[in-house]
Amino acid sequence: MRASVRCILCVLPAILAAPGFAAGPIDAAAYVVLHAPVLALRHVEVIDGTGAAPRTDQTLIIQDGRISALGPEASTPIPSDALVRDYIGHTVLPGLVGMHDHLFYTASRDTQRNSPAGIEPGFVVNEIPYSAPRLYLAAGVTTLRTTGSIEPYTDLKVRSRIEAGALPGPHIDVTAPYLEGAGTFFAQMHELSGPEEAGRFVDYWAATGMTSFKAYMNITRAELAAAAAAAHRHGLKITAHLCSVSWPEAIAAGVDDLEHGPVYTDSEFVANRQSDRCPEGGAVSAAWLTRKVSDAGVTGLIHALIAHHVAVTSTLPVFELGVPGRPPAQRRTLDAMSVAARDSYLSFRASLDPANATPAKLLRLEMDFERAFAAAGGLLLAGPDPTGAGGVLPGFGDQREIELLVEAGFTPLEAIEVGTQNGARFLGRDGDIGSIAAGKHADLILVRGNPAAHIEDLENVVVVFRDGQGYDPARLVEAVRGQVGIR
Repeated sequence: MRASVRCILCVLPAILAAPGFAAGPIDAAAYVVLHAPVLALRHVEVIDGTGAAPRTDQTLIIQDGRISALGPEASTPIPSDALVRDYIGHTVLPGLVGMHDHLFYTASRDTQRNSPAGIEPGFVVNEIPYSAPRLYLAAGVTTLRTTGSIEPYTDLKVRSRIEAGALPGPHIDVTAPYLEGAGTFFAQMHELSGPEEAGRFVDYWAATGMTSFKAYMNITRAELAAAAAAAHRHGLKITAHLCSVSWPEAIAAGVDDLEHGPVYTDSEFVANRQSDRCPEGGAVSAAWLTRKVSDAGVTGLIHALIAHHVAVTSTLPVFELGVPGRPPAQRRTLDAMSVAARDSYLSFRASLDPANATPAKLLRLEMDFERAFAAAGGLLLAGPDPTGAGGVLPGFGDQREIELLVEAGFTPLEAIEVGTQNGARFLGRDGDIGSIAAGKHADLILVRGNPAAHIEDLENVVVVFRDGQGYDPARLVEAVRGQVGIR
C-alpha cells in the first residue's frame, strides 16, 4: 500500500505539468483590462466611503498604484502621459473590505446531513482556493479577512500567490484555524484542552504569518481570555463567533470583535444557562425573541461594547438564507455553483416552511440591533459569511450584505461606509484603504449607475482596481462558472 502511495506521489507532478492539464489564464495579469503608469478616469461620480455626499463629474488620477489626484473634471489637470477613459453615468467607490469572508464553502450540506451514517466524523467543508479569490475580486472586494481557517496552509499560500501576482484576488488578512473547545460539530477543527494550549496555539500560528484569530462556539471563558492575551502580545486582534461564552463574558475576556450579531450568538439571556456550555437547539435565538432593542439589557450590552471598543460584524446574508419568502439566489450565483452545490442549496430552500415567521422576526431584530449599535457610536463591520445553506457566495454575498444594511435602515452612503472604511479602520489600514483620497492605494470599484440612489447598482461592476490595476469582473466570474464547491 505504501509503495502504491509513493508511486502516485511520484507521478503526480508529471500529470500536473502535462500539456492541457491547466486550462485558462495562469496568472493575475490575464484578467487585467485597464492598466497604465498613469490612468485618468473622467466624468465619474465619486462615493468616497466616508459617508459624505457623492461628488459629481470628477476626475480621478491613478499613478503607480495610488490615487494621485481627485477633483472636479473642469479644474483637475490630467498628466500628458495619462491613459484617459471617460465614464459618464458611472460611479467610483472604495474597494469593499470584507470582514467575514472565507476561502471555504459548505457545498454538500444536505448530502452530509441526510447520509444514512450521519455526519461522521463531523461536518466537512470544502476549500475553494481557486474560485473564492476570483469571485471576491470580481465583486469589488479588494481586501478581506478570512475570519476562520479550515486549511490554514492553503490560505497562506493563496495570500502569497496573490501578492506575487500569480493569482487574482484581494489583499488578505489571514485568520488562523479556529480556537474551538470540546464538542465541536466540525471534523476539521481542533479542540483546545485548556487555556495553556490556547496561548500556545496563538503563539504558533502567529509565527506562521497569521494576522488574525477567531474563537468559536465551544471555547471556554478561560481559553478565550488566554487566547486574547496571547494575540494582543503579538499586536494582533481576535474576533469570536460564540455560544458557550456570552457577549458580556467575551468583552471581559478582551475580545476585539464579535461576529454575526447577538441575536444568533449571545447566550446571556438563556434561562438556566450553564457557564462554558453552549445551550442546545435554538435556545439563544429563542431567548432573544422576547427582547427589544430598547430593553435595558440590550442597551447595556451596546454601551459595554462601545466602552470597551469591541466591534460587531454584520453577516445578514447567511441568516437571510433561512427566512422563507426572501429573494432566491440570483442567476449569476446559481451559474457559479457546482451541480452538487446548486442542488444542495435548492433542496434546502424548498424545505423552508412558509408558515414559519420566526426566522423573519430574528432577522429584523438583528437588523434593528445593528442599526442601534452603529447609531450609538459602535464600529459595525460587514461580511456575508459564505457558508450556511450554500446560497451565499464569495463576493456576491459581500454586495448583498451592503444591500441588506440598507434594508436594515442605513442610508446607502452609511452602508457603503460600513463595508469599506469601517473595515479598514478595524484592520488599522484606513490610512491606505477604505476611502478615496489622494495618496491612498487605488483599490477601487467602478460601477455603472449610482449606488447612492440605488444600492443595487453596486452589483453593476465594470472594473475593479486593486493597486491601480483594473480587473475585468466578467472574465473573473466566467473563469469560475460551475466551480464553487469544487475548487
